[in-house]
Amino acid sequence: MASCEVCGNDYWMTFEVRTAGDQVHVFDSFECAAHRLAPSCEHCGCRVLGHGVEDSGQFFCCAHCARQAGASMADQLRDAVGAHPG
Repeated sequence: MASCEVCGNDYWMTFEVRTAGDQVHVFDSFECAAHRLAPSCEHCGCRVLGHGVEDSGQFFCCAHCARQAGASMADQLRDAVGAHPG
């Protein structure tokens, strides 16, 4: 058994996540994985679990938060959810 690196739970169903930098993390739940690995929105602080948007190295959960934070390219950012092509 392995222990979750966030909560320390010693659990037989832990899983590993390998990041792009080739680091290996061990978690017992997706909640702990998100807590450790997901970026936080620069405006509202929520964890960015979906696509989110990025501007100049800052992560936002949505284009609205990027605009509210005054991101440099905020006027060009659009959320994809619910958008209809054309």
